[in-house]
Amino acid sequence: MKINHFRRTEEQGSVTILFIALLTIMLMLVTANVRTLVQLRTEEKLVEQKQVQRLNATQAAAVPARQPESK
Repeated sequence: MKINHFRRTEEQGSVTILFIALLTIMLMLVTANVRTLVQLRTEEKLVEQKQVQRLNATQAAAVPARQPESK
């Protein structure tokens, strides 16, 4: 009986270590994904700002300035 009890305890310890290792890997992946999302959002904001500036510049160039009517 003592041998079976020791083997069961050893298996439970192995399962616990495996579970902790998998949990650690999952947390590392989640952290990496969050960092990537933050970087993408920052880059998206920069691209949007550049597009707005470019579109505003083209609109300003396309709309002629009104000249006051002379009488």
